[in-house]
Amino acid sequence: MKYKVKLEIFEGPLDLLLFLIKKEEIDIYDIPVAKITDQYLEYIEMMKLLDLDIAGEFIVMAATLMQIKSKMLLPPDETPQQEMEQEDPRSELVKRLLEYRRFKDAADELAAKEAVSSQLFTRKTEERPLLETEDSPFFEASIFDLLTAFSKVLKEVPKDTFYRVVKDEFTVGEKMHDIFHMLVNQTRIFFSRLFSEAKSKLEIIATFLAVLELIRLKEILVIQQDPFSEIEIIKNPETVKPSGK
Repeated sequence: MKYKVKLEIFEGPLDLLLFLIKKEEIDIYDIPVAKITDQYLEYIEMMKLLDLDIAGEFIVMAATLMQIKSKMLLPPDETPQQEMEQEDPRSELVKRLLEYRRFKDAADELAAKEAVSSQLFTRKTEERPLLETEDSPFFEASIFDLLTAFSKVLKEVPKDTFYRVVKDEFTVGEKMHDIFHMLVNQTRIFFSRLFSEAKSKLEIIATFLAVLELIRLKEILVIQQDPFSEIEIIKNPETVKPSGK
């Protein structure tokens, strides 16, 4: 299946680290580097599996985390004076994360003010805007929320599904059409339901790539009722054409 996804919605490596820190409820000043590094590398592997257009900065950050992890595994110097002078290997990373989070919060604040001025009622909550629709308020899911949900789908699929011989081939375009067809009769679909009848690993990947492509085209929104809760898919209200036109 040859399909390369290039997403404008893709965030950078610092976004991924902040996502993992918040998801795992970790103190940013005391990051368990071994745990975060392992999880970060899992996300990189998922991006490679999906053939996503990963920027080089993700790989650079992976190398940085590995370097910090190895430094933290080294035994401390025995001399008390050397111990006092030895800097925490995480300090530079923490400094970068805190600075980036400040800029990100400021950008979110400006975006919220712009949305209010455009009469799209939003308010800044949990570092992510709470959007209002005619149905109910929701949080827009990030790319990393989607990757987390995709990872869960892969883990829950029976292993024999991956080894079954399947004659049918699935394209991203066909899966995009299927998702649209489902949204004709339903206002929203649970993300996990898209994969409930998948017959192969390729079908699962094609379906996920279809979701990413529909997001890129601004045809759908992926939402959550609360941060890190189950993802739902709805038509993008801004691109839905009024009936009769």
